[in-house]
Amino acid sequence: MTFKPARLLLALIAVAAAPAFAQNLAVVNGKPIPSSRADAVVKQVVAQGQGQDSPQLREVIKKDLIAREVLMQEAIKQGYDKKPEVRQALDQARQAIVVNQLARDYITKNPVTDAEIKAEYDKFKAQTGDKEYHLRHILVDSEADAKAIIAKLKGGAKFEELAKQSKDTGTANNGGDLDWATPASFPPEFAAGFTKLQKGGVTETPVKTANGFHVIKLDDTRAAKLPSMEEVKPQIQDALAQQKLQAYQEQMVKKAKVQ
Repeated sequence: MTFKPARLLLALIAVAAAPAFAQNLAVVNGKPIPSSRADAVVKQVVAQGQGQDSPQLREVIKKDLIAREVLMQEAIKQGYDKKPEVRQALDQARQAIVVNQLARDYITKNPVTDAEIKAEYDKFKAQTGDKEYHLRHILVDSEADAKAIIAKLKGGAKFEELAKQSKDTGTANNGGDLDWATPASFPPEFAAGFTKLQKGGVTETPVKTANGFHVIKLDDTRAAKLPSMEEVKPQIQDALAQQKLQAYQEQMVKKAKVQ
């Protein structure tokens, strides 16, 4: 697999602060480039699935590291490192690197447990419910208009025809079809309007949401096809880790003396 230059640049930036050891990859104008820096780039490339460790890859990385060192020396020679905007950017990059390392260490010491993941998954299942609903709706501006539509439906009018006047332009020409979804996919007041309907039923009274007034029809129901816990475990783990970090940050901010 060919390693793209743009991804290589990101990898090089990520290891720009790698520690120097005795063995050098090259020496540029008397400034050594440690081999460990190239090793770190190779490791990251392989971990990201962008290539395999090979002499060819290492040669590409070596040339890029040398070129970057040459450019860095020239930039310093011309005083770019002393420019206010560059110093500010360096300070921000340094802060990001240090804070990110703190975050990684915190999660390592306070990992998300399997019990926490299961609890979050069970919460997700409870909120989502065990049913999916195939719905149609007609959205209008006023309650009076919605009541008039309900009256027409009771008089035998076809829902799909009346749906053409819906404010929801995305479904108006499709009979108001909202496809299959769970109640959790909608605002609570909208969900409350259809969960008690029988198959083929239409809401007796208009359902009000922030978008206007809805007339809702239930076409059918089926058992919800929820992903297994193993399928969503990585996403849940990441979300809980972010919650832990957020709580840690808020705790630190509360303790800080901010003037």
